[in-house]
Amino acid sequence: MEVLQFLGAFLFQAEAAAEAVPLHLIGAALGAGLVVVGAGMGIGKFTAAAADGIARQPSSASEISSVIMLPLFLLEGVAIIAEVIILLMVL
Repeated sequence: MEVLQFLGAFLFQAEAAAEAVPLHLIGAALGAGLVVVGAGMGIGKFTAAAADGIARQPSSASEISSVIMLPLFLLEGVAIIAEVIILLMVL
């Protein structure tokens, strides 16, 4: 019986805490997660394509590396800017 009372009190506190969390914080957390996942997938695809190209043509490794750097930096910059905007929304 005491266990049920403890669980009831715990669940009541969890519901009260859930109501106290503003929705914009949950949205910011989801947005940050999506930004990180999207940037990670994009960087992974760029890197996989570069590795595949270098494996097929090892003689042009320096050209492939130099061409792939700009999109990688731009993609990472977009992710960082999105994270800063999300942090500014929260603060």
